[in-house]
Amino acid sequence: MSFTTLGLSDKIIQAITERGYAIPTPIQLQAIPAVLAGGDLLAGAQTGTGKTASFTLPILHRLSNKHIKEAFNERPPVRALILVPTRELAVQVEESVRDYGKYLKLSSMIMIGGVNINPQISRLKKPVDILVATPGRLLDHVQQKTLDLSHIEILVLDEADRMLDMGFIRDIKKILALLPRQRQNLLFSATFSDEIRTLTSTLLAKPAIIEAAGRNATADMVTHVVHPVDRERKRDLLIHLIKQDHWQQILVFTRTKHGANKLAEYLTANDIPALAIHGNKSQSARTRALAEFKTGSIRVLVATDIAARGIDISELPHVVNFDLPNVAEDYVHRIGRTGRAGTEGNAVSLVCIDEHKLVTDIEAVIRCKLPSKIITGFEPDSRIKAEPIINKRSSHSRNTTSARNQSKKPAKGKPAIRKSAGHASQPTTSHPPALYRPDRRGR
Repeated sequence: MSFTTLGLSDKIIQAITERGYAIPTPIQLQAIPAVLAGGDLLAGAQTGTGKTASFTLPILHRLSNKHIKEAFNERPPVRALILVPTRELAVQVEESVRDYGKYLKLSSMIMIGGVNINPQISRLKKPVDILVATPGRLLDHVQQKTLDLSHIEILVLDEADRMLDMGFIRDIKKILALLPRQRQNLLFSATFSDEIRTLTSTLLAKPAIIEAAGRNATADMVTHVVHPVDRERKRDLLIHLIKQDHWQQILVFTRTKHGANKLAEYLTANDIPALAIHGNKSQSARTRALAEFKTGSIRVLVATDIAARGIDISELPHVVNFDLPNVAEDYVHRIGRTGRAGTEGNAVSLVCIDEHKLVTDIEAVIRCKLPSKIITGFEPDSRIKAEPIINKRSSHSRNTTSARNQSKKPAKGKPAIRKSAGHASQPTTSHPPALYRPDRRGR
Protein backbone atom coordinates (compact mmCIF):
# COMPACT_ATOMS: atom_id res chain seq x y z
CA MET A 1 0.00 0.00 0.00
CA SER A 2 1.29 3.48 -0.90
CA PHE A 3 0.60 6.97 0.45
CA THR A 4 -1.64 7.63 -2.55
CA THR A 5 -4.24 5.22 -1.15
CA LEU A 6 -4.62 7.02 2.19
CA GLY A 7 -6.72 9.93 0.98
CA LEU A 8 -4.10 12.68 1.22
CA SER A 9 -4.13 15.59 -1.21
CA ASP A 10 -1.99 15.62 -4.35
CA LYS A 11 0.15 18.48 -3.02
CA ILE A 12 0.98 16.54 0.13
CA ILE A 13 1.73 13.39 -1.90
CA GLN A 14 4.09 15.47 -4.04
CA ALA A 15 5.99 16.65 -0.98
CA ILE A 16 6.15 13.09 0.40
CA THR A 17 7.49 11.77 -2.90
CA GLU A 18 10.17 14.45 -3.05
CA ARG A 19 11.41 13.33 0.35
CA GLY A 20 11.86 9.82 -1.05
CA TYR A 21 9.00 8.10 0.74
CA ALA A 22 6.58 5.79 -1.04
CA ILE A 23 5.33 3.18 1.45
CA PRO A 24 3.76 4.18 4.79
CA THR A 25 5.00 2.66 8.04
CA PRO A 26 2.55 0.60 10.14
CA ILE A 27 1.74 3.53 12.43
CA GLN A 28 1.12 5.77 9.43
CA LEU A 29 -1.16 3.21 7.79
CA GLN A 30 -3.35 3.14 10.89
CA ALA A 31 -3.12 6.70 12.17
CA ILE A 32 -3.53 8.76 8.99
CA PRO A 33 -7.03 7.45 8.11
CA ALA A 34 -8.07 7.75 11.78
CA VAL A 35 -6.99 11.41 11.96
CA LEU A 36 -8.56 12.21 8.59
CA ALA A 37 -11.85 10.83 9.95
CA GLY A 38 -11.85 13.65 12.50
CA GLY A 39 -12.13 11.65 15.72
CA ASP A 40 -9.83 11.50 18.74
CA LEU A 41 -6.86 9.14 18.67
CA LEU A 42 -4.71 7.31 21.21
CA ALA A 43 -1.59 5.91 19.55
CA GLY A 44 1.17 3.80 21.04
CA ALA A 45 4.34 4.30 19.04
CA GLN A 46 8.04 4.10 19.80
CA THR A 47 10.52 6.61 18.47
CA GLY A 48 11.66 5.77 14.96
CA THR A 49 8.31 4.36 13.80
CA GLY A 50 7.37 7.33 11.62
CA LYS A 51 4.86 8.71 14.10
CA THR A 52 5.60 12.38 13.34
CA ALA A 53 4.36 12.02 9.77
CA SER A 54 1.39 10.00 11.02
CA PHE A 55 -0.11 13.15 12.53
CA THR A 56 1.50 16.00 10.55
CA LEU A 57 0.31 14.66 7.18
CA PRO A 58 -3.40 14.34 8.04
CA ILE A 59 -3.36 17.62 9.99
CA LEU A 60 -2.01 19.41 6.93
CA HIS A 61 -4.68 17.77 4.79
CA ARG A 62 -7.53 18.64 7.14
CA LEU A 63 -6.52 22.27 7.63
CA SER A 64 -5.89 22.87 3.94
CA ASN A 65 -9.30 21.48 3.02
CA LYS A 66 -11.27 23.25 5.73
CA HIS A 67 -11.90 26.96 5.35
CA ILE A 68 -12.30 29.22 8.36
CA LYS A 69 -15.91 30.34 8.44
CA GLU A 70 -15.50 33.27 10.84
CA ALA A 71 -14.16 36.62 9.78
CA PHE A 72 -11.39 38.05 11.95
CA ASN A 73 -10.60 41.73 12.21
CA GLU A 74 -6.92 41.02 12.76
CA ARG A 75 -4.81 37.99 11.86
CA PRO A 76 -6.35 34.48 11.52
CA PRO A 77 -6.13 32.29 14.65
CA VAL A 78 -3.81 29.40 15.42
CA ARG A 79 -5.70 26.30 14.28
CA ALA A 80 -3.51 23.35 15.36
CA LEU A 81 -1.34 23.02 18.46
CA ILE A 82 1.35 20.33 18.74
CA LEU A 83 2.79 20.06 22.25
CA VAL A 84 6.15 18.28 22.68
CA PRO A 85 8.42 17.72 25.70
CA THR A 86 11.75 19.07 24.39
CA ARG A 87 13.17 21.79 22.19
CA GLU A 88 14.94 19.36 19.87
CA LEU A 89 11.75 17.43 19.24
CA ALA A 90 9.89 20.68 18.57
CA VAL A 91 12.46 21.61 15.93
CA GLN A 92 12.13 18.20 14.30
CA VAL A 93 8.33 18.24 14.23
CA GLU A 94 8.04 21.79 12.89
CA GLU A 95 10.57 20.93 10.19
CA SER A 96 8.35 18.04 9.14
CA VAL A 97 5.33 20.33 9.03
CA ARG A 98 7.19 22.72 6.73
CA ASP A 99 8.58 19.96 4.50
CA TYR A 100 5.28 18.15 4.02
CA GLY A 101 3.28 21.36 3.71
CA LYS A 102 5.61 23.14 1.29
CA TYR A 103 2.97 23.26 -1.46
CA LEU A 104 0.10 24.29 0.82
CA LYS A 105 -0.98 27.76 1.88
CA LEU A 106 -0.43 26.98 5.54
CA SER A 107 2.09 28.52 7.92
CA SER A 108 3.79 27.04 10.96
CA MET A 109 5.87 28.28 13.88
CA ILE A 110 8.10 26.83 16.57
CA MET A 111 7.74 28.12 20.14
CA ILE A 112 10.46 26.93 22.54
CA GLY A 113 12.36 28.18 25.56
CA GLY A 114 16.07 28.86 25.78
CA VAL A 115 15.89 31.54 23.10
CA ASN A 116 14.84 35.20 23.01
CA ILE A 117 11.07 35.50 23.25
CA ASN A 118 10.84 38.77 21.29
CA PRO A 119 11.29 37.25 17.79
CA GLN A 120 8.51 34.81 18.68
CA ILE A 121 6.24 37.68 19.69
CA SER A 122 6.95 39.37 16.37
CA ARG A 123 6.25 36.15 14.47
CA LEU A 124 2.88 35.80 16.18
CA LYS A 125 1.77 39.06 14.59
CA LYS A 126 1.66 37.18 11.29
CA PRO A 127 -0.63 34.23 10.47
CA VAL A 128 0.24 30.91 12.17
CA ASP A 129 -1.87 27.88 11.29
CA ILE A 130 0.16 25.21 13.07
CA LEU A 131 2.05 25.91 16.30
CA VAL A 132 4.67 23.46 17.61
CA ALA A 133 5.53 24.32 21.21
CA THR A 134 6.98 23.22 24.50
CA PRO A 135 4.58 23.83 27.42
CA GLY A 136 6.64 26.30 29.45
CA ARG A 137 7.31 28.80 26.69
CA LEU A 138 3.74 28.52 25.42
CA LEU A 139 2.43 29.54 28.86
CA ASP A 140 4.91 32.42 28.91
CA HIS A 141 3.22 33.76 25.79
CA VAL A 142 -0.23 33.24 27.27
CA GLN A 143 0.82 35.23 30.35
CA GLN A 144 2.08 38.05 28.14
CA LYS A 145 -1.18 37.91 26.15
CA THR A 146 0.68 37.40 22.89
CA LEU A 147 -1.06 34.13 22.07
CA ASP A 148 -4.73 33.20 21.67
CA LEU A 149 -5.60 29.48 21.83
CA SER A 150 -9.37 29.86 21.78
CA HIS A 151 -9.76 28.70 18.15
CA ILE A 152 -7.62 25.54 18.20
CA GLU A 153 -9.20 22.85 16.02
CA ILE A 154 -6.64 20.06 16.55
CA LEU A 155 -4.49 19.33 19.62
CA VAL A 156 -1.56 16.88 19.53
CA LEU A 157 0.28 15.67 22.63
CA ASP A 158 3.42 14.07 21.21
CA GLU A 159 5.49 11.80 23.47
CA ALA A 160 2.90 12.36 26.16
CA ASP A 161 4.58 9.87 28.48
CA ARG A 162 7.74 11.96 28.47
CA MET A 163 5.82 15.16 29.13
CA LEU A 164 4.25 13.61 32.21
CA ASP A 165 7.57 12.11 33.29
CA MET A 166 9.17 15.55 33.10
CA GLY A 167 6.53 17.11 35.32
CA PHE A 168 4.45 18.89 32.70
CA ILE A 169 1.05 17.66 33.90
CA ARG A 170 0.15 20.96 35.61
CA ASP A 171 1.19 22.95 32.57
CA ILE A 172 -0.80 20.65 30.30
CA LYS A 173 -3.91 21.13 32.44
CA LYS A 174 -3.48 24.90 32.27
CA ILE A 175 -3.17 24.72 28.49
CA LEU A 176 -6.20 22.46 28.11
CA ALA A 177 -8.27 25.01 30.03
CA LEU A 178 -7.43 27.61 27.38
CA LEU A 179 -8.62 25.52 24.44
CA PRO A 180 -12.14 25.31 22.99
CA ARG A 181 -14.14 22.28 24.11
CA GLN A 182 -14.91 21.21 20.57
CA ARG A 183 -11.65 20.02 19.01
CA GLN A 184 -9.86 16.92 17.78
CA ASN A 185 -7.36 15.42 20.26
CA LEU A 186 -4.44 13.20 19.26
CA LEU A 187 -2.26 11.61 21.93
CA PHE A 188 0.93 9.73 21.07
CA SER A 189 2.85 7.84 23.74
CA ALA A 190 5.53 5.15 23.76
CA THR A 191 4.14 3.73 27.00
CA PHE A 192 0.72 3.57 28.62
CA SER A 193 1.35 4.33 32.29
CA ASP A 194 -1.34 4.97 34.88
CA GLU A 195 -0.89 8.71 34.35
CA ILE A 196 -1.37 8.34 30.60
CA ARG A 197 -4.53 6.32 31.13
CA THR A 198 -5.87 8.97 33.51
CA LEU A 199 -5.06 11.75 31.05
CA THR A 200 -6.67 9.77 28.25
CA SER A 201 -9.91 9.33 30.17
CA THR A 202 -10.25 13.07 30.70
CA LEU A 203 -8.91 14.29 27.35
CA LEU A 204 -10.11 11.88 24.67
CA ALA A 205 -13.69 11.17 23.62
CA LYS A 206 -14.24 7.64 22.27
CA PRO A 207 -10.77 7.57 20.71
CA ALA A 208 -9.55 5.22 18.05
CA ILE A 209 -6.78 3.17 19.69
CA ILE A 210 -3.84 1.95 17.64
CA GLU A 211 -0.43 0.56 18.44
CA ALA A 212 2.35 0.30 15.89
CA ALA A 213 4.39 -2.33 17.73
CA GLY A 214 4.58 -4.09 21.05
CA ARG A 215 5.58 -1.76 23.83
CA ASN A 216 9.12 -2.24 25.13
CA ALA A 217 10.05 -3.92 21.84
CA THR A 218 13.54 -3.45 20.46
CA ALA A 219 14.15 -3.07 16.75
CA ASP A 220 14.70 -6.32 14.88
CA MET A 221 17.58 -4.79 12.94
CA VAL A 222 19.58 -3.89 16.07
CA THR A 223 22.46 -6.03 17.32
CA HIS A 224 22.91 -5.82 21.10
CA VAL A 225 26.10 -6.44 23.03
CA VAL A 226 27.31 -5.84 26.58
CA HIS A 227 31.01 -5.26 27.22
CA PRO A 228 31.90 -5.84 30.90
CA VAL A 229 34.57 -3.34 31.98
CA ASP A 230 35.73 -1.50 35.08
CA ARG A 231 34.17 1.93 35.46
CA GLU A 232 37.52 3.72 35.29
CA ARG A 233 38.33 2.05 31.96
CA LYS A 234 35.07 2.77 30.17
CA ARG A 235 36.43 5.85 28.38
CA ASP A 236 39.44 4.03 27.02
CA LEU A 237 37.35 1.06 25.94
CA LEU A 238 35.02 3.39 24.04
CA ILE A 239 37.97 4.95 22.25
CA HIS A 240 39.33 1.48 21.46
CA LEU A 241 36.02 0.39 19.92
CA ILE A 242 35.62 3.57 17.87
CA LYS A 243 39.13 3.46 16.45
CA GLN A 244 39.43 -0.31 16.01
CA ASP A 245 36.12 -0.68 14.19
CA HIS A 246 36.29 2.71 12.45
CA TRP A 247 32.96 3.93 13.78
CA GLN A 248 32.05 7.27 12.22
CA GLN A 249 28.76 8.34 13.84
CA ILE A 250 28.08 7.41 17.45
CA LEU A 251 25.41 8.59 19.88
CA VAL A 252 26.61 8.00 23.43
CA PHE A 253 24.37 8.16 26.50
CA THR A 254 25.58 9.17 29.95
CA ARG A 255 23.68 9.39 33.20
CA THR A 256 24.66 12.97 34.11
CA LYS A 257 25.35 16.29 32.42
CA HIS A 258 28.76 16.51 34.09
CA GLY A 259 29.61 13.05 32.82
CA ALA A 260 28.58 14.04 29.30
CA ASN A 261 30.86 17.08 29.36
CA LYS A 262 33.84 15.15 30.71
CA LEU A 263 33.45 12.32 28.20
CA ALA A 264 33.14 14.69 25.23
CA GLU A 265 36.28 16.53 26.33
CA TYR A 266 38.19 13.26 26.79
CA LEU A 267 37.20 11.94 23.37
CA THR A 268 38.15 15.20 21.66
CA ALA A 269 41.53 15.17 23.44
CA ASN A 270 42.07 11.71 21.97
CA ASP A 271 41.45 12.79 18.38
CA ILE A 272 37.77 11.82 18.28
CA PRO A 273 35.73 15.00 17.69
CA ALA A 274 32.83 15.06 20.14
CA LEU A 275 30.28 17.44 21.66
CA ALA A 276 27.88 17.10 24.58
CA ILE A 277 24.18 17.91 24.51
CA HIS A 278 22.18 18.36 27.71
CA GLY A 279 19.96 20.76 29.61
CA ASN A 280 22.70 23.09 30.80
CA LYS A 281 23.70 23.86 27.23
CA SER A 282 22.14 26.89 25.56
CA GLN A 283 19.63 26.21 22.84
CA SER A 284 22.02 27.54 20.20
CA ALA A 285 24.77 25.21 21.46
CA ARG A 286 22.41 22.23 21.41
CA THR A 287 21.21 23.05 17.91
CA ARG A 288 24.77 23.49 16.66
CA ALA A 289 25.96 20.22 18.21
CA LEU A 290 23.10 18.27 16.65
CA ALA A 291 23.66 19.89 13.25
CA GLU A 292 27.39 19.09 13.31
CA PHE A 293 26.65 15.51 14.34
CA LYS A 294 24.19 15.05 11.48
CA THR A 295 26.62 16.44 8.91
CA GLY A 296 29.56 14.40 10.24
CA SER A 297 31.60 17.37 11.45
CA ILE A 298 31.81 15.65 14.81
CA ARG A 299 32.03 11.91 15.24
CA VAL A 300 30.41 11.50 18.64
CA LEU A 301 27.42 13.18 20.28
CA VAL A 302 27.29 12.59 24.04
CA ALA A 303 23.80 13.09 25.44
CA THR A 304 21.65 12.70 28.51
CA ASP A 305 18.28 10.97 28.07
CA ILE A 306 15.95 13.97 28.01
CA ALA A 307 18.23 16.08 25.82
CA ALA A 308 18.36 13.28 23.26
CA ARG A 309 14.61 13.33 22.72
CA GLY A 310 13.97 14.54 19.20
CA ILE A 311 17.28 13.35 17.80
CA ASP A 312 16.13 11.80 14.54
CA ILE A 313 18.84 10.46 12.24
CA SER A 314 17.56 7.98 9.69
CA GLU A 315 20.69 5.81 9.44
CA LEU A 316 22.44 6.22 12.79
CA PRO A 317 24.69 3.14 12.99
CA HIS A 318 25.82 3.14 16.63
CA VAL A 319 24.26 3.86 20.02
CA VAL A 320 26.45 3.37 23.08
CA ASN A 321 25.24 3.19 26.67
CA PHE A 322 28.29 4.59 28.46
CA ASP A 323 26.11 4.49 31.58
CA LEU A 324 23.11 2.18 31.66
CA PRO A 325 19.81 3.93 32.34
CA ASN A 326 18.40 3.56 35.84
CA VAL A 327 14.96 2.99 34.34
CA ALA A 328 15.10 -0.17 32.26
CA GLU A 329 12.44 0.99 29.83
CA ASP A 330 14.71 3.87 28.77
CA TYR A 331 17.04 1.33 27.18
CA VAL A 332 14.36 0.80 24.54
CA HIS A 333 14.05 4.55 23.95
CA ARG A 334 17.80 4.94 23.60
CA ILE A 335 18.47 2.17 21.15
CA GLY A 336 15.36 3.10 19.19
CA ARG A 337 17.53 5.71 17.50
CA THR A 338 19.44 3.06 15.57
CA GLY A 339 18.26 0.24 13.31
CA ARG A 340 15.64 2.40 11.59
CA ALA A 341 14.08 2.25 8.15
CA GLY A 342 15.46 -1.21 7.39
CA THR A 343 19.07 -0.35 8.20
CA GLU A 344 21.19 -2.30 10.65
CA GLY A 345 22.06 -0.79 14.01
CA ASN A 346 24.54 -1.49 16.76
CA ALA A 347 23.61 -1.07 20.45
CA VAL A 348 26.64 -1.32 22.73
CA SER A 349 26.54 -1.14 26.53
CA LEU A 350 29.68 -0.62 28.63
CA VAL A 351 28.80 -2.26 31.93
CA CYS A 352 30.75 -2.12 35.17
CA ILE A 353 30.09 -4.33 38.18
CA ASP A 354 27.79 -1.69 39.74
CA GLU A 355 25.43 -2.01 36.77
CA HIS A 356 24.87 -5.76 36.65
CA LYS A 357 21.44 -5.42 38.32
CA LEU A 358 20.47 -2.84 35.68
CA VAL A 359 21.30 -5.35 32.94
CA THR A 360 18.97 -7.87 34.58
CA ASP A 361 16.20 -5.26 34.73
CA ILE A 362 16.64 -4.42 31.03
CA GLU A 363 16.53 -8.10 30.04
CA ALA A 364 13.29 -8.49 31.98
CA VAL A 365 11.75 -5.57 30.09
CA ILE A 366 12.77 -6.63 26.58
CA ARG A 367 12.38 -10.34 27.35
CA CYS A 368 15.72 -11.08 25.79
CA LYS A 369 19.17 -12.01 27.07
CA LEU A 370 21.79 -9.42 26.18
CA PRO A 371 24.93 -11.12 24.84
CA SER A 372 28.11 -10.32 26.74
CA LYS A 373 31.61 -10.05 25.32
CA ILE A 374 34.78 -9.16 27.22
CA ILE A 375 37.24 -7.17 25.12
CA THR A 376 40.84 -8.41 25.39
CA GLY A 377 42.91 -5.93 27.34
CA PHE A 378 39.86 -4.53 29.16
CA GLU A 379 39.00 -7.46 31.39
CA PRO A 380 37.18 -6.43 34.60
CA ASP A 381 39.16 -6.64 37.84
CA SER A 382 37.51 -9.37 39.91
CA ARG A 383 38.75 -7.71 43.12
CA ILE A 384 36.51 -4.67 42.61
CA LYS A 385 33.27 -4.85 44.58
CA ALA A 386 29.95 -3.43 43.44
CA GLU A 387 28.72 -0.14 44.84
CA PRO A 388 24.98 0.66 44.88
CA ILE A 389 23.70 3.05 42.23
CA ILE A 390 21.29 5.69 43.48
CA ASN A 391 18.07 5.04 41.63
CA LYS A 392 17.22 8.52 40.48
CA ARG A 393 17.30 10.51 37.28
CA SER A 394 20.21 12.67 36.32
CA SER A 395 19.52 16.38 36.11
CA HIS A 396 17.73 17.37 32.94
CA SER A 397 16.61 20.66 31.48
CA ARG A 398 12.98 21.62 31.13
CA ASN A 399 11.12 24.13 29.06
CA THR A 400 8.62 24.92 31.79
CA THR A 401 8.37 27.05 34.90
CA SER A 402 7.00 24.37 37.20
CA ALA A 403 8.11 20.88 38.22
CA ARG A 404 6.50 17.91 39.86
CA ASN A 405 8.25 17.51 43.20
CA GLN A 406 7.27 14.01 44.04
CA SER A 407 8.86 10.68 43.24
CA LYS A 408 7.14 7.46 42.36
CA LYS A 409 8.41 3.92 42.45
CA PRO A 410 8.31 1.80 39.34
CA ALA A 411 5.22 -0.36 39.04
CA LYS A 412 5.69 -3.91 38.00
CA GLY A 413 4.26 -5.31 34.80
CA LYS A 414 4.85 -7.84 32.05
CA PRO A 415 6.26 -6.39 28.85
CA ALA A 416 5.51 -7.90 25.50
CA ILE A 417 7.88 -10.55 24.21
CA ARG A 418 9.70 -9.40 21.11
CA LYS A 419 12.55 -10.85 19.16
CA SER A 420 15.92 -9.14 19.12
CA ALA A 421 18.70 -9.32 16.61
CA GLY A 422 21.11 -12.12 17.27
CA HIS A 423 18.56 -14.18 19.19
CA ALA A 424 15.88 -16.67 18.39
CA SER A 425 12.53 -15.13 17.62
CA GLN A 426 9.94 -15.39 20.38
CA PRO A 427 6.19 -15.07 19.94
CA THR A 428 4.54 -11.81 20.92
CA THR A 429 2.19 -12.19 23.86
CA SER A 430 -0.70 -10.06 24.97
CA HIS A 431 0.73 -9.33 28.41
CA PRO A 432 0.09 -5.78 29.63
CA PRO A 433 2.99 -3.34 29.32
CA ALA A 434 5.47 -2.65 32.05
CA LEU A 435 4.32 0.49 33.84
CA TYR A 436 7.23 2.54 35.08
CA ARG A 437 6.79 5.71 37.06
CA PRO A 438 10.31 6.78 38.06
CA ASP A 439 11.36 9.88 39.91
CA ARG A 440 11.47 12.66 37.28
CA ARG A 441 12.39 15.59 39.50
CA GLY A 442 15.53 16.33 37.51
CA ARG A 443 15.67 19.64 35.67
